[in-house]
Amino acid sequence: MIIRRAAKGISSANPRQAACETLLRIRKEGGFADRLIDSELSNGILQGPDRGLYAELVYGVLRRQGTLDHILQQLLEKPMIELDPQALIILRIGLYQLTNLDRIPESAAVNESVNLAKLITPGTSGLINAVLRNYLRRRETISFPDMNTNPAAAIAARHSQPEWLVEQWIEQLGAAEAQQLAEASSQQPLLTLRVNTLRSSRDELLQEFEKQGVEAAPCRFSTDGISLTGRHTISTLPGFEAGLFAVQDEASQLAGRLLGAEPGERIWDACSAPGGKSCHIAGQMDDQGELIATDISRSKLTLVQDNARRLGISCLSTAVADLHQPETFPDGSFDRILLDAPCSGLGVIRRNPETKWRLFSGDVTRLAAVQKTLLKNAATRLKPGGTLLYSTCSTSEAENELVVEDFLLHHPGFVLENLNDLFPDWNDLIAFYGMFRVWPHRHGMDGFFAARIKRLP
Repeated sequence: MIIRRAAKGISSANPRQAACETLLRIRKEGGFADRLIDSELSNGILQGPDRGLYAELVYGVLRRQGTLDHILQQLLEKPMIELDPQALIILRIGLYQLTNLDRIPESAAVNESVNLAKLITPGTSGLINAVLRNYLRRRETISFPDMNTNPAAAIAARHSQPEWLVEQWIEQLGAAEAQQLAEASSQQPLLTLRVNTLRSSRDELLQEFEKQGVEAAPCRFSTDGISLTGRHTISTLPGFEAGLFAVQDEASQLAGRLLGAEPGERIWDACSAPGGKSCHIAGQMDDQGELIATDISRSKLTLVQDNARRLGISCLSTAVADLHQPETFPDGSFDRILLDAPCSGLGVIRRNPETKWRLFSGDVTRLAAVQKTLLKNAATRLKPGGTLLYSTCSTSEAENELVVEDFLLHHPGFVLENLNDLFPDWNDLIAFYGMFRVWPHRHGMDGFFAARIKRLP
């Protein structure tokens, strides 16, 4: 698949062309949108408002892809699978502008899409023009499944989620709340930061943001959290180079608190990359004690080291470790362990929307089996009386409650601690059975789960 970066009429500084190329790479190579966007913006070719439009088109098309395709299927004369992949992405970009971006004139959305098609897939420019103009004529007649007769299909089409995932949410929450979750999961989330308490305080950082004209507000539950509105280049925010903050969602910040780390303890963050929770734990330890951050990937540990260095953390060391191997560390090595297990990421699809189009229900089952193995192997590394926090950023019960229940059933030397008793101020975030459960539509955070397990003395 060859994309020409420059041609008469459209230059490499065209945000729609850049968005098309990024979306093609995600489709072809399975890359992650945030990394590809950062790479594109760092080269400096896109300038001014075009930078924001480029990011909006990439994220917007990924978040709304299901709805866009539902509409396109009613406008096309042949199955969508038969379309040239480049033409399909151009149609999605054009239709997204028509359906979601009020500030772009309809004529510009259509004409720029046709021009882009002439550049990279000339034989489809007529089709692009016809389909988009057909939408403008027929938009009032576009139909969606009926909520009463087929709620999963209706929610999936209107709120751009895979139908299998909506079915899972309906089973967990009921149709009405599943619709709220689906809608929240297709919206752009706020950027959330965690203050590095080793170097600053939340009030001090908020004052600095106010001086620099950055719109920010304290998070509701995390005493270290700050939320920012709008799009930002993280490295240019006040205090980044000085290590005054890290990017971390409020739910993830609270999970770090649930571990209950204390200065002087020996702690293991078993699946640490990219290091947000590791660095938070180090702050809770006042940078005193021993914190070992491991990951199966040596290259990912570089991110942990870089974050720790920027934040001025000295108690943290890293090591490559495969948690599938039970002999990673001797039995009874740690006071506390954080197992933020590899998971489906269903709770963070508003941040990583490309993920939801790659997953299938069978992937959740496969991941749950892995998580059971990791939890079993990690827990025995606890000292008697030690504490393990199992967490994921998934909404699936199969990856969360059922993993914990299976572990406790087969390991009588461990008990579940009731987080309602330990953190009474957070009762709104903790289910009646004592496990931490937050949702985008209920709490304005990423979907997150955590359970705290104690090894009996």
